Amino acid sequence: MVRAAWVAPLYLSLAWTLMITYQIFTQTAVSTIVTSIDAFIPAIGLWLSARIDLVVFVYGFAWVFILCSAIPNAILGKERGVLTQFFLCLSITFLALIMVDVLEGYLNISMTQFLGLSHFFNNFVVATLYLTIPYVLMIALDIHTRNMVKQNKNLELLTESFLENAQS
Repeated sequence: MVRAAWVAPLYLSLAWTLMITYQIFTQTAVSTIVTSIDAFIPAIGLWLSARIDLVVFVYGFAWVFILCSAIPNAILGKERGVLTQFFLCLSITFLALIMVDVLEGYLNISMTQFLGLSHFFNNFVVATLYLTIPYVLMIALDIHTRNMVKQNKNLELLTESFLENAQS
């Protein structure tokens, strides 16, 4: 419980930052990639251009999926209820919505300052790296989880073996 009280604000801040940035920069990054593809493979570029909102949605969904699965897991641990996870994800979403007003109203930071950073995402390499981050995180989290399960299983087998040998 102490860990959650200490870690929760850190993770909520990280989640908020990532939710705001994906909302601001994903459209620019996807447009950059689609434009680059269109220059080399016009048929695919035209197909993607006609469905750019769907492509932006998929990348946005990837960010939200990571945030809504990894952040609650990090804060609440594996033993969490569905309602607890729902309220945590709702809190993250609510923070993402109100923080824009907080930044503008209390800290005098306007969203146009953030939007000014979007020109970095007109670079193909930066856009590609940005759009691959949620998928890399998903793969890394999956590998980490599998390794932890394997280590726990090996530890259980070792413990059972030790107990059997101790009884003999």
